Amino acid sequence: MKLSDLYWHRVTPLHLLLWPLSLLFNLFLNIRKLCYWLDFFPSVKLPVPVIVVDSITTDDGGKTPFVSWLIRTLLARGLCPGIVTQGGPDHSGQPEAVSNLNSQTRIRSKALLLAKRFEHACPVWVGNNVADVAQALLQAHPDCNVIICTFGLQYPRLERDFEIAVADFDESSFGNGLLLPAGPLRASLKRLRSVDAVVINSSRKLHFDTDDWAPTYPMKLVGDTVYNLSKSEVRHPVSILKDQTLQAVTTYGNAQWLANQLQHHGLKGKLQAVADDHRFVEKDFSSIQAEVIIMLEEEAIQCREFVTDKVWALPVEAWVNGEMQARVLNMLREKFADSDVLNELTCPNCKCPLRHLEQENSLICDQEQLTFPIKDGIPVLQLQDSGKLAA
Repeated sequence: MKLSDLYWHRVTPLHLLLWPLSLLFNLFLNIRKLCYWLDFFPSVKLPVPVIVVDSITTDDGGKTPFVSWLIRTLLARGLCPGIVTQGGPDHSGQPEAVSNLNSQTRIRSKALLLAKRFEHACPVWVGNNVADVAQALLQAHPDCNVIICTFGLQYPRLERDFEIAVADFDESSFGNGLLLPAGPLRASLKRLRSVDAVVINSSRKLHFDTDDWAPTYPMKLVGDTVYNLSKSEVRHPVSILKDQTLQAVTTYGNAQWLANQLQHHGLKGKLQAVADDHRFVEKDFSSIQAEVIIMLEEEAIQCREFVTDKVWALPVEAWVNGEMQARVLNMLREKFADSDVLNELTCPNCKCPLRHLEQENSLICDQEQLTFPIKDGIPVLQLQDSGKLAA
């Protein structure tokens, strides 16, 4: 059992002593939100739609697989999203682009995973201030027409168009129901009433009354394929590892889920769990005698510099209710119905501003003489879908 489970899921005299600090923390959040609402503090409004995806607890809740699903959904509709996320504990906090070459000691593995998955599809930037990072990303990539923030639900400085809260009820992520530091909550459960959607990662019957929450949508996390780190471009079904001696290596927070997946696929072997903030190094694997070492993809990418053909990565994918996709796309249609927003979009090729032709329902790049269609209310800015203007 994790140390956090022993602490977050109980109420002890220590929690009672910390409870006044939790009340002060909640008061601080409400006062700050009110100050931005009253315009005492200036907020930042971007010229493109902003979607915030976050958890209200210290647990991730399956946020990263959901963001991957969301990015693929937007790319399939011809949009050009950009991702804003947090850096590592040793990161300076200043806005910075993430690439596969970034040092793992400065960048969180979740950010490296998103950069690896969408290296040529959308930029990933990290930093501590979500508004500053989003502005820096747009300045470097003016062709991005949707910003996805994987943190910032409790930071109102950046104005957003859609808020999605992700919760993992399988792990009882709400714990004792108290706010930090007495509990795992970073915002009150009442916050789930004001978001636009709640994505629930759970296969169990919920013991929470969600009637007054925002609309809820189920999500399931699956791991059906693996790849060898030395040949990351080739995917195999998990069953390829069935007849080999195996050892799974992961963090405490992911240990139960990984064990369930291996059991589901009929794989047997040892399971080694390390601290949630552990940074994997080569000596972690020097004493492992198994033929195969299997790790979750977000943790396995930390081992690229000393990889051997023994290490296999298990990608985690999200299966999300189709109504969630329709909800997000409807929001984007409403946002792009504003001609001012369309006129702020730029060409993905030359980065020049696009001109909206309302009668032809398209966007024009005068510099490159390209036309981009608007299909079902959403501009398709992928170059392969554009066409040359008639002479």
